[in-house]
Amino acid sequence: MLPQVLRWFEQQDPVFGALVATLFTWGVTATGASFVFFFRSLNRTLLDGMLGFTGGVMVAASFWSLLAPAIELSPGEGFSRVMPSLFGFLAGGAFIFILDKTLPHIHINFQDTEGLKSPWQRTTLLVLAITLHNIPEGLAIGVLFGGVAAGLPEASVASALTLAIGIGLQNFPEGVAVAMPLRRMGLSRFKSFVYGQASAMVEPVAGLAGAMAVSVFTPILPYALAFAAGAMIFVVVEEVIPETQLDKNTDVATLGFMGGFAVMMTLDVALG
Repeated sequence: MLPQVLRWFEQQDPVFGALVATLFTWGVTATGASFVFFFRSLNRTLLDGMLGFTGGVMVAASFWSLLAPAIELSPGEGFSRVMPSLFGFLAGGAFIFILDKTLPHIHINFQDTEGLKSPWQRTTLLVLAITLHNIPEGLAIGVLFGGVAAGLPEASVASALTLAIGIGLQNFPEGVAVAMPLRRMGLSRFKSFVYGQASAMVEPVAGLAGAMAVSVFTPILPYALAFAAGAMIFVVVEEVIPETQLDKNTDVATLGFMGGFAVMMTLDVALG
C-alpha cells in the first residue's frame, strides 16, 4: 500500500502533494475528534500517554526530518554551516513565543489562559490553543514538499510523506484531546466534533504557504526547515509536556513520549 501511495505522490506536483498530505493530517485529527460520537470522556491516564506520544513524535520529527536535513543543505564547514539552522531554529521558537503571548487561548485543563485578554468563549480559546500547535506541523510538511518542487536532491517525496504520516499519528490524540473536554462541558457530540477537527484546518494553509515559499525562494530551505523544527520544539516543551504532568501520570506520559520518538525515528530512517 505505502509504495503505491509514494509513487502517486511522486507523480504529482509537489505543491499539490503538500496540500494532499496536510489534508490527510487534518483528516486524522477529525478521526480522533469523532470519538465523541462513541464516548463521553476519556481516561486521563490514557490521554496523558497519548499526549506524551504526540510530544515524542514532534521531537523526533524536529531532528530527523527537519534539523538534520537543514544542516546537510547548508554550505560551508564548522560554524558557518550550522548558522542557517541555528538562526531558523531560534526564529521558529520566537515566532511561536510571540503568538503564544498575543493569541488568546486556553490549555486543555481549562485553567491556564494565555495571550491577550478576550471575551471569547472557552471553547474558542481551546481550539485556538491546538491551532497554535498545528501551525508548525503543517509548515514542516509544506517546506519539505517545497524542497522537492525546487528540485533539491536532498529533499525527497519519501521524507515529506514520512513526516506527514508521523504528524498524522500524533494528530489523532490531539483531536481526542480537544473534542472530549468540550463534550464533558456539555456541548453536543456534533459541536464537539466540529470544534475538535477545526483545530487542524490551519495545517493545509500552513503547508501550502511553506511549499510555495520554498519552491520560489530555494535558498531559504535550510532556514525554513530549522524554523519549523524550532516552532515544534517550543510547542512540545511549553505546551504538550507540561500538560502530561498535571495528574501524576508522569511515567505513562514518559513511556508514551519514548514510544512516539521511537516510532517517528523508525519511520524516518526506514522510509525517508
